[in-house]
Amino acid sequence: MGKLRNLGRELLLFLIGGMGYFCLELIWRGWSHPAMVLVGGLCFLGVGRINEVLNWNIPLVWQALLGAAIITAIEFISGCILNLWLKLGIWDYSYMPGNLLGQICPLYMALWYLLAFPVIVADDYMRWRICGEEIPHYKLI
Repeated sequence: MGKLRNLGRELLLFLIGGMGYFCLELIWRGWSHPAMVLVGGLCFLGVGRINEVLNWNIPLVWQALLGAAIITAIEFISGCILNLWLKLGIWDYSYMPGNLLGQICPLYMALWYLLAFPVIVADDYMRWRICGEEIPHYKLI
């Protein structure tokens, strides 16, 4: 029963993160693609695992930097599959300075860094309030 409960919790967080990112894209770009629910859910789970795997004493600014790296890695892999291989054309950063294959760029990595802060806090808050896990606490620097 414990494994099923853990799977349900992770699925809930995946869906919340995925739908949250989908809605954020609607606000930011005016449209999104259904695949972004999956990409957003993976990013939410990946960033949310940071202080589940690492120590709470890691400053939040470093957690956010690691979160930006996780999101960027997922974005690159997803972009290679969705945009380059499947040719869905969901995003294209080829016009951005410093881009890699048009799938990631420094500007969006900086935006992912800023987005990682509320994602970390939201994940921790939901794990505490909904899942009954440890009360979140942070060290900023």
